[in-house]
Amino acid sequence: MTIASDAFPARPDRRAILSWALFDWAAQPFFTLITTFVFAPYFASTLAATPAQGQSLWGFATAAAGLCIALLAPVLGSVADATGDRKRWITVFSVPFLLCCWAFWYAAPGSPDGIAIALTAFAIGTLCVEIATVFNNAMMPALVPPARIGRLSSFGWAMGYASGLITLVTALGFFAASPETGKTLLGLKPVLGLDAATREGDRAVGPFSALWYLVFVLPMFLFVPDVPRQARLGPAIRKGLRDLAANLASARANRNIFLFLLANMIFKDGLVALFAFGGIYAAGQLGWGSIEIGTFGIILTIFGVAGLILGGPMDDRFGARPVILFSLVVLMICGLGMISIDSTTVFFVITTKAAPEGALFASLPEQVFIGLGAAIGAVAGPLQACCRSLLIRLAPREHMTQYFGLLALSGKVTSFLAPLAVGVVTALTASQPAGMSVILVFFAVGLTLLLLVKEDRSG
Repeated sequence: MTIASDAFPARPDRRAILSWALFDWAAQPFFTLITTFVFAPYFASTLAATPAQGQSLWGFATAAAGLCIALLAPVLGSVADATGDRKRWITVFSVPFLLCCWAFWYAAPGSPDGIAIALTAFAIGTLCVEIATVFNNAMMPALVPPARIGRLSSFGWAMGYASGLITLVTALGFFAASPETGKTLLGLKPVLGLDAATREGDRAVGPFSALWYLVFVLPMFLFVPDVPRQARLGPAIRKGLRDLAANLASARANRNIFLFLLANMIFKDGLVALFAFGGIYAAGQLGWGSIEIGTFGIILTIFGVAGLILGGPMDDRFGARPVILFSLVVLMICGLGMISIDSTTVFFVITTKAAPEGALFASLPEQVFIGLGAAIGAVAGPLQACCRSLLIRLAPREHMTQYFGLLALSGKVTSFLAPLAVGVVTALTASQPAGMSVILVFFAVGLTLLLLVKEDRSG
């Protein structure tokens, strides 16, 4: 089903568009600083007893959050469609999200409750920010006409990537320091007297993410148009659940939507695992520390922004589906290249010298790994941005929030499978590359299913 063009504003409000995109800007530090490049490596390398234990515990927390999102997102989406007032729901989930971000500060090395605090804050924080994102995404159709949905989606992702880049540079340059040297990436002592020995800089990214979100989410509440409240909560829950059941049946009956959601479920599992374990994999195979991993993250983010700048116009010109397919092919090729690398080997058979002591990215394996990572960064953002623009082109507008809930459901309902598969294969083979190779299977299956989806761009 396509969306009628007369349901969209003829003259988009630029202030509203920018304010909507600032939600991605506000939320991104949680994903960049905590989930991937700063706190997660700190958790695995310092807070947990061993990196293997840290990887497994982090995976379990990711799976727990994914299962909760799978249960709640589509139901809450259906309720929001019935009640309207999506900003209220964003507020409801923003408050515990901010508290969880602040809690990371208390996950100190040697603390008897440090692991529990970190895992609880990560799981609940992930749940809250992902569900808030569902409601923010559902406001897109009120902002631009169909021909500009791709650009709007990519603009939001680009704002997120830019925010991730700025906050990552800030964290590595002024907060997080090497325990050995006591200096940050810029060669400075951490600001505010943060103690490098107790990793206060790594833990400070939690409160920093909370403050960043609090400041930059406000324009969304002030300037983005919302659906007015339409019904009371009790009747809306009953109606929402009935609508959810009907839309699940409708999605299953609609071959395009069903196949897209199934494909999204599978390749998003692979993407979740790729980002969850990428830093840990680099640390194990190349011996990278927080400075190297953080710098690698900066490079990926820069290429991610560039990819999104190109991805939006490509989406609008050629359609979201071709962009997603291209991105999956690149992820498979680069993923295969990455698992072929260790500290002295490239592409499985080419042997080279290890990096000189103290030199940053001086060896050929490190340089190839960075190049492959840059390509992954360039396509990961467009892939995710195009998923929500493709859904908007496939789904009925009157149930948009609910279908975004189903999109979140498909992206999270089995999100524990890829991390679990990586962990199981790694344990059985005692090989990080063998474990990470499972991710390629998820990309391949998702790509195969997406080939069966037809995108109607006539609306």
